[in-house]
Amino acid sequence: MIDHARGDVTDQLIIDAVCMRLSAGLEVLNRLDPDLRGGLFGDSWPLMWGMRNRIAHGYLLVEAGIFRRTLDTDIPAIIKQIHQALDRPRTS
Repeated sequence: MIDHARGDVTDQLIIDAVCMRLSAGLEVLNRLDPDLRGGLFGDSWPLMWGMRNRIAHGYLLVEAGIFRRTLDTDIPAIIKQIHQALDRPRTS
């Protein structure tokens, strides 16, 4: 997805590809235990899931500026949060 996102996000083919990958990634995160997901994303999760719904049910209507900001700012932050969670020692 990151490689696709470096493309021209005014190109509908690029938007479609990135939206499908983003939607699939959010679907996977939705399968996490709700407490774990809440610990990772807190109040941001409903917004993230809302974006997934927007993509899944009408991604042709995704506004390019919001889409670009999501790719440039939000996605790297989400990836960082996941990496940090994976690097934490687990407690039994």
